[in-house]
Amino acid sequence: MIAPPAEIIDDVVRWRRQIHRHPEFGFEEHATSALVESELRKAGIDVRRVAGTGLIATLTGASPGKTLALRADMDGLPIQEHPGLEFASEVPGAMHACGHDGHTAMLLGTAISLAREREDLHGTIRFIFQPAEEGPGGAQPMIEAGALNDPKADLVAMLHVWPTLPAGSIGLRVGAMTASCDDFEIRISGRGGHAGYPHNAVDTIPIAAEIVGALQTIASREIDPLKAVVIAIGRIEGGYRRNVIADTSKLEGTIRCLDESVRKSIPERMERIVAGICAAHRAKHDIEFVYGYPSVHNDAALSAKVMEIARDVPQIASLVELDVPTMGAEDFAYFAQAVPGCMIRLGCASPDDPQPASLHSPDFNLDERALACGVALLRALALRLT
Repeated sequence: MIAPPAEIIDDVVRWRRQIHRHPEFGFEEHATSALVESELRKAGIDVRRVAGTGLIATLTGASPGKTLALRADMDGLPIQEHPGLEFASEVPGAMHACGHDGHTAMLLGTAISLAREREDLHGTIRFIFQPAEEGPGGAQPMIEAGALNDPKADLVAMLHVWPTLPAGSIGLRVGAMTASCDDFEIRISGRGGHAGYPHNAVDTIPIAAEIVGALQTIASREIDPLKAVVIAIGRIEGGYRRNVIADTSKLEGTIRCLDESVRKSIPERMERIVAGICAAHRAKHDIEFVYGYPSVHNDAALSAKVMEIARDVPQIASLVELDVPTMGAEDFAYFAQAVPGCMIRLGCASPDDPQPASLHSPDFNLDERALACGVALLRALALRLT
């Protein structure tokens, strides 16, 4: 039976609201992981704690089969939630603005419902409750702690709520689902002075402004237009007061790519442009790159199988084959690099909301009707992929 019992969905909604009220940041998800661990142990599911607040739970069926890993992330974001929800965040400056409360609750409900059907299960199902997806990154520590081993996972999948799709739908595509995410900091050193005598100084603020514009030519003039790349400057810092020429300025930004060869080429391109501009203006520079999550690429065979399974799930009203990936990032990429993986978008927009708030918005909320759909799909994957 694919459909989850009604009482499990009631529990999923309750857990989701409890987690939503008490968001926790990466590697600080102590209350969330304690709740999940307690419920798993009550259901008789083997569970162990790894990577600080991470949990690995294992359910072995009565018959032999494959090992499927299912992953949910647990952390919130440093966003002040706008008022209005009955179960709004009670933690100032923290919010579940990316749906991880729903991810955790759905995977927990899936695990507990399947534990009641252990005698009918084949193979092994690994439930991975991961910390710190929003940063600094919990996937690699979980993998290093054995999340995909003993027995080795054959496949891995995850759901992510998606506010541009209606509740009751799922979205899927083969290949790239999300972009890689790398960060950078550019430091410019010039010579300070009085604003009335600029010829005696090297002003780093106009240099920074020139760099901002010039970096955009990487995407517009150096990269194949069919290969998406985003270079965004999110922060600029420089100067002391209105009549003092800034001797230093700093720019911080992020790079998003879908193609790994493009990704690897960006640091050299940035270095060349920044070095040239700074040299032209008698300034010095330094660039620091921080390499982050790679792009999530969905395995073709697994994605085709997921689509086939989803079509048979009554709770799924529509299946959307997505044309394009997004330029957001996800550290599920590390799981999908280790074994064939599939990231699935779960529609969570209310049909009554013509303009649902985006992920990472202080107004974000998911239509809780999506939770039953998500549990049904996760159960179906567990029953048919093992």
